[in-house]
Amino acid sequence: MTAVRLEEMRYSEEPPPVSDPPPAGVLLVNLGSPEAATAGAVRTFLRQFLADPRVVELPPFRWWLIRNLFILPFRPLRSARAYHKIWGPDGSPLVATSRHQAADLEWELSQRIGRVIPVSSGMRYGKPSIAAALGVLRRRGCRRVLILPLYPQYSATTTASSLDAVFEELATWRRIPELRTVNDYHDHPGYIGALASSVQDVWHEDGKPSRVLLSFHGLPERYVAAGDPYEEQCRTTATLLSERLEIDPERIDLGFQSRFGREQWIGLETAKLLKDAGLVGTTGLDVICPGFAADCLETLEEVAIAGRKIFTQAGGSGFRYVPALNRRPDHISALAEIAIENMAGWLN
Repeated sequence: MTAVRLEEMRYSEEPPPVSDPPPAGVLLVNLGSPEAATAGAVRTFLRQFLADPRVVELPPFRWWLIRNLFILPFRPLRSARAYHKIWGPDGSPLVATSRHQAADLEWELSQRIGRVIPVSSGMRYGKPSIAAALGVLRRRGCRRVLILPLYPQYSATTTASSLDAVFEELATWRRIPELRTVNDYHDHPGYIGALASSVQDVWHEDGKPSRVLLSFHGLPERYVAAGDPYEEQCRTTATLLSERLEIDPERIDLGFQSRFGREQWIGLETAKLLKDAGLVGTTGLDVICPGFAADCLETLEEVAIAGRKIFTQAGGSGFRYVPALNRRPDHISALAEIAIENMAGWLN
């Protein structure tokens, strides 16, 4: 297939079937977003998200009461206002970026391998669904599929939940493709290298900060106690990134954001670390969110907007949010390396 034809395919809604059966396809998975920045759309999204037993591990009837009496009647309006702040011309930044990541990765893999390797993107909650994305790969002739969740650090609440959705959809298929799954890539050299380069690019342009805050999504402590490796993998990523950047450990903080409910959550809270940094008059703070493969509500609103406000109102200055890896070429290259490594024997 010519380079011109591949370029034409990159941004189409659904690329056409390929002339020869592809050796394999790749399904990229991310969390998802509401279809619109409205209370109604957010309520629909939250209803699906909060009904996932992987996300909230409470007795079903108790959680049903909490969810339907105290969360869904009130939270959607507040969340819709937050989504409205980050909504773009293409809708949800997460969904739009994920669509382009799939096209970029298909291009990169096709260049490396010399033939088309179909890549499709699906959301665990909302649209395009995982079922729809798998359908695209089936229509493009894929009999082997690599599932690549874009959660660098494994958690049952994200990676396992996404795989649940894959298996639930495939349970309705008569002919199931061969499957391989990627559990995590928290310490993959390509991923760590892309993270480091994204930070170094900011430093090269605007200088180094006096402090750095690495912020990951939070998780209840009891999930870790039950065997979830998420916290350990987050700390490994933080250590590897810090070493690559050669930062004095005294200048780095590690926080966990997006806490929900009243139970104990892992680590120090990002919001408190931001406030504490402001209270001591920190001048120059860079915040990096290594666990997010694409910018979304948690990075653009919770950190870049609300986090900046917490920091500056407490007395700090010089806040910078380092964007997620998104569509950086080194990020797409790292994903290609991960995909090729996990499709060994399929691409001959």
